[in-house]
Amino acid sequence: MTDTLSSWGGWSPAIRDDPFGHFAEARARCPVQRARLADGHPAWVVLGYDAARRALGDSRLSKDMLAALQDAGDVVAEGLPGPEFSRHMLNVDPPDHTRLRRLVSRAFVPGRIAALEPAIRAIASGLLDELDAAGPGATVDLIEGYAYPLPFGVIGELLGIPAGDRPRLHAWFQVLLTGWAGDPPPEAVEASDGIVAYLRELVEGKRRSPADDLVSVLVHAEVEGSRLEDHQIVTEVLLLLIGGDETTRHTLSGGTRQLLQHPDQHQRLVHDLELLPNAIEEMLRWTAPVKNMARTITADSEFHGTQLHQGEKMILLFESANFDEKVFDDPDAFNIERYPNNHLAFGFGTHFCLGNQLARLELSIMQARLLQRIPDMRLASDAALPLRRANFVSGLEKMPVVFTPSAPLG
Repeated sequence: MTDTLSSWGGWSPAIRDDPFGHFAEARARCPVQRARLADGHPAWVVLGYDAARRALGDSRLSKDMLAALQDAGDVVAEGLPGPEFSRHMLNVDPPDHTRLRRLVSRAFVPGRIAALEPAIRAIASGLLDELDAAGPGATVDLIEGYAYPLPFGVIGELLGIPAGDRPRLHAWFQVLLTGWAGDPPPEAVEASDGIVAYLRELVEGKRRSPADDLVSVLVHAEVEGSRLEDHQIVTEVLLLLIGGDETTRHTLSGGTRQLLQHPDQHQRLVHDLELLPNAIEEMLRWTAPVKNMARTITADSEFHGTQLHQGEKMILLFESANFDEKVFDDPDAFNIERYPNNHLAFGFGTHFCLGNQLARLELSIMQARLLQRIPDMRLASDAALPLRRANFVSGLEKMPVVFTPSAPLG
């Protein structure tokens, strides 16, 4: 066993300060390594792109983490939602995953996604109006004023969550998604209880008065005679809230930061929006907002030249795989014209992100609006920007920028 990544399992300033260098050095030794994580558990850590992509499509590697914990005799953390809330679409294998995905996918058909475009444009324009109101030379936080409220507002609309309730939900999620050591603190338990209680009430309300939203679809949808139970609906909504808000927000903020740190590429986009689709893919590769995924080995097997044993854990590091020099030319360079760009930001295989088209639509509209409306935007200072102290979904917490206010777009 190597201790190359022994500090990886939790928040590690050494890794966060130089993730590219840290992972590149580790990849050079071996793309699949044995490591002891910060919580003391041993695991196989997958750093290479080919190995990570293969793992994502390998049926011998289970996503059912709750079953794995129970089989190993580990105790599920007390004070947070019970075990039934851990069995969402992201954490189960077929056939359970297939059934859940078929139910949830009804909200992500192309027509429903396309119908959201006018609302996304309107929300983006309204938020930029508010940023403009700060006046010439004012410093504003692009995350608080734009990157957070837009995707959270869109997923809120899709789910049917009233606008007045969203700030409270967002505050609870910020508590839950910030890492901590040991048992969850009281505020995390309180936030968890608040979210679950709120979503239970929302589900019951949609059962009484259905509307044209995803929660109503989930409450009343039936596939092959099967419907979701209330706790399953709450669990899927939890997953969609996190996936629909956090990942898009971190990609927009982290990607925009890279643009502003590469002013030549920023200005090329300002003058040629046809480059935007490629730029969005590079932002996704670069930010890798979901840092990792876990798997459990279900049978003794050979994997990428390594012998695995039943019951062992595996961690797939997308942040490393997306910078694998064997797949991406000059991977440490941010390049809006990179092509092809087969990053793993949305995963691969059975669990490929269901909301990938919605995320791409939001990112395209949000970034286009920024480029058109405030083309001279720049970072307020060269100081390091704060990162969320979490190792699953993470990104910038604040991003102060300055720009010259401009007239609203038509």
